[in-house]
Amino acid sequence: MEPMEEFEKQSLTTHLAELRSCLLISLVAVGVGFSISYYFVQDIGYWFFKPLFEALPKESSLIFTSYQEAFFFI
Repeated sequence: MEPMEEFEKQSLTTHLAELRSCLLISLVAVGVGFSISYYFVQDIGYWFFKPLFEALPKESSLIFTSYQEAFFFI
């Protein structure tokens, strides 16, 4: 087992600056991921519903029973 590394002592402002940069990088990554997934929402929705479409009889469609269900996959 390796000995524990000693942590550098940093001031509060240094810690806050590092936290801010990590939060900004995370926010950008979430925004990029959201944008990519929003662009492919139709394909993702079809992929999730594909087994259901295959099980439904021909010439039938999905029916939503409450208002919010239609917003899950547009």
